[in-house]
Amino acid sequence: MAENLEIDNVDMKILALLTEDAQMPYTEIAKRVYVSSGTVHVRMKKMEKMGVVRGSALKVDFTKLGFDITAFLGLYLEKSSLYHPVAAELKKIPEIVSIHYTTGQYSLFLKIVCKNTVHLREVLSEKVQKIKGIERTETFISLEESLERQISLR
Repeated sequence: MAENLEIDNVDMKILALLTEDAQMPYTEIAKRVYVSSGTVHVRMKKMEKMGVVRGSALKVDFTKLGFDITAFLGLYLEKSSLYHPVAAELKKIPEIVSIHYTTGQYSLFLKIVCKNTVHLREVLSEKVQKIKGIERTETFISLEESLERQISLR
């Protein structure tokens, strides 16, 4: 039997509900979308297989655990061809929570979470700046995050 690997209106409604509340039970989603909870389950598995849904995540307030510094780091590479090996090394640093290959001034733009400025300095000097291919870095400390969200699918 051929699989339907296309996103339709039902899939979009399921995604819209889950982007608003990732903990919503499939039974509740089914009621709101007017399908069975089995259908929601099958649709979610399909979207995971397609790569549309890449699992689910727990949102943690790291400041409550003593990680008081969020910083953004602009990296300049010696050559753009070094992106993949540098990114592979950066992925090994647990304090780095996102890596973006960018256009503009920086080759890469990172988000880092650290306990304090001493920890941040250690991550920068002992880990990031020792990676071959990084020419220099520029650091921006976030004073407050006022918004983090998924885009609305409604």
